[in-house]
Amino acid sequence: MTPISFDPKTTALVLIDLQHSNVGRPLAPYSGPQVVERCAALAAKLRQLGGTIVYVRVNVHELLHVPADAPLRAPDAPLPPPSASELVAEAGCQPSDVLVTKRQWGAFYGTDLEQQLRRRGIRTVMLGGIATNFGVESTARTAFDQGYELVFVEDAMTSMAEDAHRFVTQHIFPRMGRVRSTADVLAALE
Repeated sequence: MTPISFDPKTTALVLIDLQHSNVGRPLAPYSGPQVVERCAALAAKLRQLGGTIVYVRVNVHELLHVPADAPLRAPDAPLPPPSASELVAEAGCQPSDVLVTKRQWGAFYGTDLEQQLRRRGIRTVMLGGIATNFGVESTARTAFDQGYELVFVEDAMTSMAEDAHRFVTQHIFPRMGRVRSTADVLAALE
């Protein structure tokens, strides 16, 4: 695989939904804690080099009543606790980081994410988080449409099913940007 290079100062690491409602659920091919650990390591390194770190969380209470044939939450399931939309502490969010609250799958619609990135002169967006084929993919499609160079950190994202994760990382993301491992990205940042 071709090594990658990018300018940390014009790069944003956008981490999707590393929050209580997602991290503890059954995920594949990587567990929530594994993804959080890798995302936190990427954030610490990029932050150290002057990059922009963006943590995105979804307000799960606003997504409870989406009419769908296969909703993410069973109609008779108990309501999530108020902490469900809060980032897990292990994600490493710092006061200097950008925090975006979304109300849809994608992080751009109805938020100030694009404005935050443009004002910082961001050209490259690295993505990780939960879930690969929901929030990460939705955010990636808009970022791609807006002309950002994309880096997908394959083992710093996961989904509810391994086959869904693999399909997106092997067939969709390579057409939009570069798919690399956490180790590859950390090496490129050295």
